[in-house]
Amino acid sequence: MNEILQFLNGEMNRPLPYGTLSQGWFHYLSLVLVIIGSIISITRMKNMSDAKLKKVLLIFAGLLILFEIYKQLIFSYQANWDYQWYIFPFQFCSTPMYVALVAGLTKNKKVFEALKIFLATFGLFAGLAVMLYPMTVFVSTIGINIQTMVHHGGMAIIGLGLIANHIKLESKSIFKASAVFSILVGIALLMNTIFNAWIHDGTFNMFFINPRFENGLPILGLFQPLVPAPIFILIYIFGFSLCAYIMLLGGIFFKNLGLKKEAVLENA
Repeated sequence: MNEILQFLNGEMNRPLPYGTLSQGWFHYLSLVLVIIGSIISITRMKNMSDAKLKKVLLIFAGLLILFEIYKQLIFSYQANWDYQWYIFPFQFCSTPMYVALVAGLTKNKKVFEALKIFLATFGLFAGLAVMLYPMTVFVSTIGINIQTMVHHGGMAIIGLGLIANHIKLESKSIFKASAVFSILVGIALLMNTIFNAWIHDGTFNMFFINPRFENGLPILGLFQPLVPAPIFILIYIFGFSLCAYIMLLGGIFFKNLGLKKEAVLENA
């Protein structure tokens, strides 16, 4: 078992995003694979039935969960089996694996629709943000670097496939996704409250909204010390919803662009 863990704990030079080829090859390779995966996702998910889509989402969720188990195991192993609470798997970027799992299992059409829109907007934004700006996610452990690229790259790939083929591209759709996000924020708040009341061991800052710790997120981190906690949560939900809405607007733009091209071809 120890030999297996040592193998899984193999090291590499920490990748440098957008560095020279020798410094950033891992990031560049990951971007290329995500582009290829996105093209396949957009084309193969076209006209896919809900039943088949649910199978895809279950496979996606299972893959992320397996990699997450590896991540939890390795970080604990590196810390001499002292659990590191800061890596508890319920950050914003962790939620797509749970959302995809529920989406793949639910029989409720309204819930399924809301979860799909969440993955196509919030999940897509988070995946693209990390893939394009992975400055804080790379470490010297090979498997963890693979895990984070599979996780966030997978979010981008699935999100693009969904937004291109499987959600209603209209502005009001963002409210369904924001409702899902608000529920997840509520769960994170509950977890932070439980930790603050009974655990007190290390850093536990789910969604980076635990008032005991600094937020550290760009722009949003500026608001935390200036406003009461409830107001900050509302700003937090609005800020991420705005980013997700931009993803939705992008989908609407490309859909309309495609319709215009079709109209031009028909009239030619």
